[in-house]
Amino acid sequence: MPEGPELHMASQFVNRVCGGVVFSGAVEKSEVSKNPEVPFACTAYRISAVSRGKEVRLTLTPIKDEGAEGGGGKPMDIVFRFGMSGFFRYTAQDELPKHAHLRFYTKEKPGKVLSFVDIRRFGSWEPNGTWQAERGPCVMFEYQSFRDNVLSNLSDRAFDKPICEALLNQKYFNGIGNYLRAEILYRLKIPPFVKARTVLEGLLPRDYAELDVKPVKGGCASPQSPEISLSKKVKLKRESPDLLNLCHTVPLEVIQIGGKGYDPEKADYSDFEAWLQCYYVSGMKSLRDHNGRTMWFQGDPGPMAPKASKSPKAKKRAKKTGDGENDAQVVQEKEPAKKVKEEKESKRKQRRKGKEVQSDRGTPSPVPKRKMSQSRKTPTAGQAGEKFQRSESESRPEPVLNKPAKPVQGTRGPSD
Repeated sequence: MPEGPELHMASQFVNRVCGGVVFSGAVEKSEVSKNPEVPFACTAYRISAVSRGKEVRLTLTPIKDEGAEGGGGKPMDIVFRFGMSGFFRYTAQDELPKHAHLRFYTKEKPGKVLSFVDIRRFGSWEPNGTWQAERGPCVMFEYQSFRDNVLSNLSDRAFDKPICEALLNQKYFNGIGNYLRAEILYRLKIPPFVKARTVLEGLLPRDYAELDVKPVKGGCASPQSPEISLSKKVKLKRESPDLLNLCHTVPLEVIQIGGKGYDPEKADYSDFEAWLQCYYVSGMKSLRDHNGRTMWFQGDPGPMAPKASKSPKAKKRAKKTGDGENDAQVVQEKEPAKKVKEEKESKRKQRRKGKEVQSDRGTPSPVPKRKMSQSRKTPTAGQAGEKFQRSESESRPEPVLNKPAKPVQGTRGPSD
């Protein structure tokens, strides 16, 4: 699933490929998408993008003196949430991606198209949309507001949950996802299933305003902005990191190395895989949290770990070694999964024993039929009756019939 760094790089990708490009016509939606139509059509407009946490906002701006149809010449904002598999692509029109569900066409010839591609269709867009009010400040580019928002709301019931589940709550950790939470907790050696409030209540509301990147109008500034270099910022935070520090700096590290497979034009993600220390790394443990999401960790999971939680099946990942060969790294079978299997097997054995005892006490099982020779076969009902009649007729003497005496001439017989 795309997380904060991937959505920020998506906005950078749009700004890079759409810079100076003029788009034209109506915004086109695929027939299969259940997202709303975008009521925008213009003879000439430009596209720019900005991100905040797990959202990206595209702004369609009509070019002056070119006129607009249906938009009155006013810009339109479209807010995207990527779901499980969303991303942007910029291709020729005759190379339109298969799952391109929203399309913006250029005015130039040969024509090109910017597409929002979403294979699993969990992503969404909102015409004339704004940042979701339920989402907190961005962990990457609104750090001081993010830190204050967390520490001033520790009485919220959201912090009664394990820290690994609280980190996915976008109301407080906007931009953190599954792989980021694993890497952050691993670096601090915090068990994932410890109450979040216990981990956070000892943190001080330190003022890092002098380290924050200044936000641009309507969104968040890029870490490459001239106010302060990203490398200096990360170095300062590393000197005395706490959980909230790492929620800020770890995503920035991902942006520096190129992200978790966002760029559709990039095929080699060996740098990102080498950067991972915990998530899907051989030798690490994993459990499904109370929401069914897989949590990767090392050591003790903590007192709030789900009982009889199932570990995901072992997967192989090819990783390049120093000599260039691919070594298949198999995730070891986890101890909780073994316990679950043993419990299921013992239950099966108990059920089998119960059935055997019940058969011994109840009706005896039928004796298997034996094949009889042709001479000893039991006769059918018809055959038995025929045999009985034949034997009875053979043993009984044939009755003597009294023949009527011939009538004497001159006398009447019985028929007269």
